Amino acid sequence: MERSMRTLLGCVLAATLSLPSMAQEEVNLYSYRQQSLLQPLIDAFTAESGIAVNVVHAEKGIAQKIQAAGANNPADLVLTVDIGRLDDVRSADLLAPVNSEVIDSVVPAHLRHPDNLWFALTTRARVIYTHKDRVAEGELNSIADLADPKWKGRICTRSGKHVYNIGLIASIIAEDGEAAAQTWLEGVKDNLARKPQGNDRAQAKAIFEGQCDIAIGNRYYMGKMHYNAQSPEQKDWADNIRVVYLDQNIGGRGQHINISGAGLLKTAKNPENAVALLEFLLSEQAQALYASANFEEPVRAGIKTDPYIETLGDFKADRLNLQAIADNREAAAKLVDVVGFDL
Repeated sequence: MERSMRTLLGCVLAATLSLPSMAQEEVNLYSYRQQSLLQPLIDAFTAESGIAVNVVHAEKGIAQKIQAAGANNPADLVLTVDIGRLDDVRSADLLAPVNSEVIDSVVPAHLRHPDNLWFALTTRARVIYTHKDRVAEGELNSIADLADPKWKGRICTRSGKHVYNIGLIASIIAEDGEAAAQTWLEGVKDNLARKPQGNDRAQAKAIFEGQCDIAIGNRYYMGKMHYNAQSPEQKDWADNIRVVYLDQNIGGRGQHINISGAGLLKTAKNPENAVALLEFLLSEQAQALYASANFEEPVRAGIKTDPYIETLGDFKADRLNLQAIADNREAAAKLVDVVGFDL
């Protein structure tokens, strides 16, 4: 009797495995983005499309993980911040080109790879924080001004080796050449008030405490400080800061920006669903969520940002293709060592 029962169960199991799959449509992604930011976007996409999104959050080493998995890699998409991290995946030959009228119409050419291997979802302006009283409005106008000896002992920044600053230095190399970028970086180093340290919020705190009058930081941190209920003292840091946009004059290159972005993997098992998610992330609904949740600048035109961020003013962005910044990152990192910027 027991043997007959085992035989019957075996037949039922075999029959079940031979049935057509009824699994829900899905898309799988690796993400550097914080879950608190990504989850509302995922929930909205699944509600609209019926496609489930499975996320593996990682802080580093995505390219290495994908390479190690080879054809068995389960991910379809990579979502990350900073052009450098996106380019690490591209330069490892892991991304596939995407043909999408939606992406082509929404994302400007300078915010996507020339061969459509990656796409910006938002931009992140790396601006100047100045103390409202100790630096007069209009005293700083250009990225070149940071090297002016008048600011000696008055500038703070995080490490020159951080990806945000590497991107900034790489943009100067792309625009002006390595020699000019080195001269500029040496000038900025001479003007530092302290050894490069901390994150962008630490620079705002240093301005508030009088350690420096000027700092380099991403604009979206202003929103994070202004609305920080858990650390309300950060609102005071933000209230003391004037955000300065650089090179805004006629003919000027415009404010340096970096991006958050995405790319489709060559090994994607669900490429159509992956492209559907990409297109959703560029929709009006998703772009508005990005703007309100993390205070970044949407790439889709006409999307309103957070009311507080609106008070910081608008700016003209640099139109340099982000791939040019990616291509100069190695040279930028070497310059940081050559001038001893972090020492």
